Amino acid sequence: MIMAAIGCRVMPRTRVLLADDHVVVAQGLETLLKESFELVGVVHDGRALVDAAEKFRPDVIVTDISMPLLNGLDAIRQIRARRPDSKVIVLTMHQETQLAADAFRAGASGYLLKVSPGEELITAIGQVALGRAYVTTLLAKDLITLLLEAVRETSAAGTPLTPRQREVLQLIAEGRTMKEVASILHISPRTAESHKYEIMETLGMKTTAALIQYAVRLKLIPEE
Repeated sequence: MIMAAIGCRVMPRTRVLLADDHVVVAQGLETLLKESFELVGVVHDGRALVDAAEKFRPDVIVTDISMPLLNGLDAIRQIRARRPDSKVIVLTMHQETQLAADAFRAGASGYLLKVSPGEELITAIGQVALGRAYVTTLLAKDLITLLLEAVRETSAAGTPLTPRQREVLQLIAEGRTMKEVASILHISPRTAESHKYEIMETLGMKTTAALIQYAVRLKLIPEE
């Protein structure tokens, strides 16, 4: 248990919100985090994460990238737009340094891999809660090199699509019907269809299959 006493006052434990779409993984992380922090909630998709961040206002959010309904990177962008002081750690299996760079550009404060030891996650949460950045040692050197040499590289953050179009694209790639897309995003089916048409025009694509392949490249959905 991480506590610090000042006189007779006991400092409250860091409040953490967890997001991971794999229930078994989430349960394991829940057990780990409860030992050192106050776990305020566990969610399993990106939209639930955005809502929970607003509801619980945690000190630190730990989230995966590949999640249904809304991927982790776009969830981070939405959370940071609403609460600029939010501290977010990405915990993922994706080892690409470009994706780590995208996470920091989206507003993350930390990036760890799921192959990292549990103790490293505890350390990262402590560092991020203090306002510091944290990058797993497994990627730190390569990430610094990438950020120094490839500031102008095209990335998911630099996609020609708008945030709303990215949301529509992810839902289409997940196999949602346009009626379902409209319901999830609280827009009309006609507007949803319009977004799909504009996405295809912008990307120069003519089939839904091509859109799905593009979504996979952007890590909006996991590669099968």
